[in-house]
Amino acid sequence: MNFIPTILNESFKIDKLYTVHYFEFSKNYTFKGESHPFWEFVYVDKGEVYAVSDDKKIHLTKGQVIFHKPNEFHTVMADGKTAPNLLIVSFECNSSAMDFFENKICVIGDKERHLLAKIIEESNNTFTTPLDDPLTTCLERKPDAQLGSEQYIKISLEWLLLDLLRQDSSTSQKAPTSLIKENSQNEVFDKIIKYMENNLDKQLLLSEICKDNLVGRSYLQKLFREKTGGGAIDYFNKMKINCAKQMIRESSGNFTEISIKLGYNSIHYFSRQFKNMTGMTLSEYASSVKILTSNK
Repeated sequence: MNFIPTILNESFKIDKLYTVHYFEFSKNYTFKGESHPFWEFVYVDKGEVYAVSDDKKIHLTKGQVIFHKPNEFHTVMADGKTAPNLLIVSFECNSSAMDFFENKICVIGDKERHLLAKIIEESNNTFTTPLDDPLTTCLERKPDAQLGSEQYIKISLEWLLLDLLRQDSSTSQKAPTSLIKENSQNEVFDKIIKYMENNLDKQLLLSEICKDNLVGRSYLQKLFREKTGGGAIDYFNKMKINCAKQMIRESSGNFTEISIKLGYNSIHYFSRQFKNMTGMTLSEYASSVKILTSNK
């Protein structure tokens, strides 16, 4: 038998990565702007920002991503009210399908969020360059990087672009029952997240979350494992620490006052949990933000 191979087409091909940044900015952050001969996207992981490209000023909120085409002048600034977290990735892609992303703003779903998280994770595994260094012009490889880590970044980026390109059509092609089930799960999850956001000043128990949201313990844990990769209480504790980081960036009180606002019984426990989750003390984090926002 003579086999004839099928040459697989690639809608997106990314071979060059310039920067991967994850920034936690202050509420008054402003970037002076730049242009470069490669693509860049800005994803709002928390808060709200204004993205300016050429003569357009666009308001972006949590969960949105904007693409800047090559040689397009662009800048970003906080809204003066909330301290934003941004993921910014710049790369070279000469595929014609990239035309879809010119002046494009997309909404990121759960699947795309996991891809973005994978890009951050593998970038940390691959490069020694800090992701929060705004002066980065070259990514320095780790000599002991895990096998395939760079390819993971490439595949995740290409997968992300494909998902965003097919977002509308893939949603419309889902089976009705599957879509209803997914929507129902999303509604429950969103309701619980909102409940947690409204109770960040408390130390919630798993039983309280279940009782107040009329869900079973096993379903709650299964839902959070599927959506976040961890348990509900772990996610709630991360929310509290993220809120603390935002308060620090917004200068919303001293460390003791922030601890009280978030329902911690002692500043010492708050400090330990903060360091365990961030790898920095409260003072170190506050100083790192000041350094970051001064390099604009």
